Amino acid sequence: MYNKSTIIGRLGTDPEVRFTQDQKAIANLRVATTETWKDRQSGERKEKTEWHRVVLFGKLAEIARDHLKKGALVLFEGPLRTRKWQDKDSKDQYTTELHAEEMKMLGSKSGSNSSSDSSTSTSQSADYPSNYDDFDDIDF
Repeated sequence: MYNKSTIIGRLGTDPEVRFTQDQKAIANLRVATTETWKDRQSGERKEKTEWHRVVLFGKLAEIARDHLKKGALVLFEGPLRTRKWQDKDSKDQYTTELHAEEMKMLGSKSGSNSSSDSSTSTSQSADYPSNYDDFDDIDF
């Protein structure tokens, strides 16, 4: 079986980067994807936006911190992971995140990124630990 997803979308905020106790970078991103279609009855153009959580680890997190800004168009690939955590009231909460192993900067909101108009691709082997619970002390 295979767990790999691809998201192409725009960043909703600048990357939030934190570091573990052993100084490994973790970046949290919110990425919007929008699909459009034409309503069959009215002929109107319809649009729906979905928000996705993307997590980057290690060098990819640092690259995102240094080069990505709100509105940037980016491709992310990696496995989906569902994480369980407890809120302030000790209730179980779940979130599904794409743990990106590959990132391709496609441009900014204005159509070009700060370094060039061409896309930039960056990938890494999974730099996150197999036990992701080690990061429970980091607020997401």
